[in-house]
Amino acid sequence: MIKDLDSAQYRADGALLLGASSLSGRCWQGSIWVFKDPKMAPNEGYCCAGVQTEAGVADAKWVSERGILVASDSGAVELWELAEDETLIVSRFCKYEHDDIVTTVSPQAGGGHAVSGSLDCRVKVWDLTQETVLNTYNAHSSPVMCVASNPSDESLFLSSGQDGRLLLWDKRNPKPASRIDTGPSQGTPTSIAWHPQQSSLFAYGDETGRVSLRDLQKPDSVQTLQPHTRSVTGLAFSAHSTPLLASISNDCSAVVLDPQLSEVFRDGTHQDFVRGVCWSPVASSTLTTVSWDHQVIHHTVCQAGE
Repeated sequence: MIKDLDSAQYRADGALLLGASSLSGRCWQGSIWVFKDPKMAPNEGYCCAGVQTEAGVADAKWVSERGILVASDSGAVELWELAEDETLIVSRFCKYEHDDIVTTVSPQAGGGHAVSGSLDCRVKVWDLTQETVLNTYNAHSSPVMCVASNPSDESLFLSSGQDGRLLLWDKRNPKPASRIDTGPSQGTPTSIAWHPQQSSLFAYGDETGRVSLRDLQKPDSVQTLQPHTRSVTGLAFSAHSTPLLASISNDCSAVVLDPQLSEVFRDGTHQDFVRGVCWSPVASSTLTTVSWDHQVIHHTVCQAGE
């Protein structure tokens, strides 16, 4: 297993997908791994399938049950697929449409389309079935750090860049991008997550360690908290009836916030940048984080009353 873990995401049945990169040595390579038993990660001897990639893996996401979408340091967007009773990961396509490292990918509702962002400052919308780019957008003037597709509306997604812009995209409009005001004191947005139940609500974290909650239907109502001292690297809502919000950071911590953005959990076990965060779909109190320290940690987070 390559040391630097960069991403983690659960499938609906609880299988854990890990993306990793090798950031030392003469060659920068990556790998993706699937664990049927997440508690055995990251021991590659217990994975059900794994494959080495030609470059670092900046992001990896499930697409349907067998597809795995990868953002590559090579500038490629890659689609892999589990085969042979999920014991093998095979390549479906590898497309070099970006001119620099692909930093982020996000499958859209329905699984047929996806969005990617890159250090080349571009956002691209993909048709995964046709293996082609549908649209290329140049609305950011600096590298794109995060894209996040709305979980219920395939026309909507958000993007953030080092230019400080947080953009809402609606593919149905002739001019699809509109800028969301983050206020004069906010740092550059670095991570975004949509609320799983309220399609107009989303959270975003920034380079200063702040986490904000914003409702598109109430543009003047923004809740903000600073749970971290360094850049926020990931956000994830839980599947609880009243979802909790987990945030991770380059300050090596993982924090969980309730809907009022009050802190209900904090862990500082990781010894390096925390890069991936996800909630288990089969054990609602289990929060999983991964880090460049090669640790996969399963935290137990209980809501009030549990």
